[in-house]
Amino acid sequence: QVQLVESGGGLVQPGGSLRLSCASSGFSLNHYAIGWFRQAPGKEREGVACLRTSHENSAYYEDSAKGRFTVSRDNAENTVYLQMNSLKPEDTAVYYCALSTLLHFKLCASDDYDHWGQGTQVTVSA
Repeated sequence: QVQLVESGGGLVQPGGSLRLSCASSGFSLNHYAIGWFRQAPGKEREGVACLRTSHENSAYYEDSAKGRFTVSRDNAENTVYLQMNSLKPEDTAVYYCALSTLLHFKLCASDDYDHWGQGTQVTVSA
């Protein structure tokens, strides 16, 4: 059974940084596409940063995340990270990591990810 556990969320001032972690049990993350998604109150869930398998090693970033967020994978630790810099109030949301076991999927399309963590709250506020 796949279990994804996020950590690292919290309250940070605008301009600050946070690093989110997503640890997996039950699946080896390097074999699957994995991504970070977020959902703010009253808004739809959106893909923020997503990785294909380690073999393909390509990443997708949502436009507002480009240049500020970095997604990375530590295969030895079976953990995926989201480094978030220059945080803005509009980054406030619950952040989820998710994994896709589908053979065909669209990178960072939330409907194509079939295993989800419980989420971690990120609040950017002065």
